[in-house]
Amino acid sequence: MKSEDANRKGRPLLFVISGPSGVGKDAVLDGLRKQGGSVHFAVTATTRRKRRGETHGRDYHFVSRSDFEEMMAKDELLEWANVYGNSYGVPKRDVQDAWARGLDVVVKVDVQGAATIKRALPKAVFIFVAPPSMAELEERLRQRKTESLDALAVRFKAAKEEMKKVTLFDYVVVNREGQVALAVSEIEAIIAAERLRVKARGIGL
Repeated sequence: MKSEDANRKGRPLLFVISGPSGVGKDAVLDGLRKQGGSVHFAVTATTRRKRRGETHGRDYHFVSRSDFEEMMAKDELLEWANVYGNSYGVPKRDVQDAWARGLDVVVKVDVQGAATIKRALPKAVFIFVAPPSMAELEERLRQRKTESLDALAVRFKAAKEEMKKVTLFDYVVVNREGQVALAVSEIEAIIAAERLRVKARGIGL
């Protein structure tokens, strides 16, 4: 992913990575970051509490509810959604600044957020990260040990509904247990293919 090759035939692109809770979106994103290159990773703002191992400004912008509401009121978010009692949103400025530098942008959002972006920017590239099976997804959620059994049941029920939204996306990448590197390489292939399209996608805010 050399900078001089980035989207040579059109405007910088927006890649939206989504999928059900517990599918491993963060692990996939970390793998993409480690590859380096010209892609900019937009950081989502959230009102939820920071989990162990997370870093402010890298994993999320952890903000107060009042600050998040102010961002909403000022139309500073590309999309926002309330998920399990917490608010999440992608700051527009982060995306715009990267585009101004000629960089493609990757954003990670929940399925609800992806649907919102698709309505606003239908020519963005939408990638759905899927589990190999619902049974494995349920086990991954249990292994996280970050929620109560009741909360896990709610998340798993929501994940079943989110799996039905796959038709909103352009690509599906299966993230198999222990094979994150394969999922990362497949997403890199998607990015490379989109940059080589004869008719470039026209995207802008």
